[in-house]
Amino acid sequence: MTKEWCLQARKICPKKRPVTIITGQFGDVPAEELFNRMSSFGYDGLELACGTDHFNVRMWRDNVDVEIIVDGEKKQVPYRDFKTAQLKKYGLGVWALSNHCVGQCVLDKIDARHYDVTPSYLHDDDPEKFWQNCAQEMIDTAQAAKDLGANIVTGFTGSSIWNLVYCWPPVPGEMIEDGYKLLKERWTPILDAYQELGVKFALEVHPTEIAFDLISAERALEALDNHPAFGFNFDPSHLLWQFVDPVKFIRKFPDRIFHAHMKDAALQLDGENGILGSHLPLGNSRFGWMFRSLGHGDVNFEAIVRALNDICYDGPLSVEWEDQGMDRWYGAKEACEFVKKTFFPPSDVVFDDAFGDKD
Repeated sequence: MTKEWCLQARKICPKKRPVTIITGQFGDVPAEELFNRMSSFGYDGLELACGTDHFNVRMWRDNVDVEIIVDGEKKQVPYRDFKTAQLKKYGLGVWALSNHCVGQCVLDKIDARHYDVTPSYLHDDDPEKFWQNCAQEMIDTAQAAKDLGANIVTGFTGSSIWNLVYCWPPVPGEMIEDGYKLLKERWTPILDAYQELGVKFALEVHPTEIAFDLISAERALEALDNHPAFGFNFDPSHLLWQFVDPVKFIRKFPDRIFHAHMKDAALQLDGENGILGSHLPLGNSRFGWMFRSLGHGDVNFEAIVRALNDICYDGPLSVEWEDQGMDRWYGAKEACEFVKKTFFPPSDVVFDDAFGDKD
């Protein structure tokens, strides 16, 4: 790293990044209660999960009236005014919207599971119509993000070839290539709309997605002709349990890390299980790995913060809390404290300046 690079970097690297939390893992908690708690825990804002009480894309788009109680009386207010006031009430900013489940349906081969995790207004018995509805919803999500002053939508792309991840029976290369061609065909119109809006899509690199490790992420970028609106939501937990180096991922894609999830994981391989899940549900004690609250797993967060500083990442640090062995309210509070304590700013000096020429 040259001195000239350091001099330039210290001018643009942030001294503080907002600490947020994705709300999807609290989807059963009413927005009013959740926003109040997260504000009290010290979060600067939220990565709002769509499809929950926390944020409804369709209601925002159509700005429908919602009923609220004011001084004991019912009152109708536009959804946008209601949601904006709700966030302001608790001093919470929005740097990103999350629409993972809807994005998953754009490339996936649709089955009953997809109907369980998406809003009913998107459903259709015709899989072709279903994914098209979801594609439009992803565009509508970008517009909502822009309206809120956010410039990132995090989510999944899905994958038509995830079932081919292990090459048996032997998988012809053309079948894999077709999966990446489908990525380009279905996601390019979505990404073009994002580009027009000035919003970026951050794919969470994750098993079951078209990009799940460093190599497949590189291939996804190539398939999309390095579309400027397409990048990654960095999440070290999903990389770690696959034995992919999270720091190497940051350094490989310095200009494509659009958003960062803070989530920990721990391997618990015992000679009987493996990393593929053993057809056990997440959280089962026999699983080969487990998501952990921040600081309770195997992720080296000091190495990650140094790498993020080196690439001058200036977005939020968004906690994704998924530790099934810990109370979630305790974990959410502790995680906020962990991020604020652990993620130190970069240096604003080059140390050997002190030894320069003296007059």
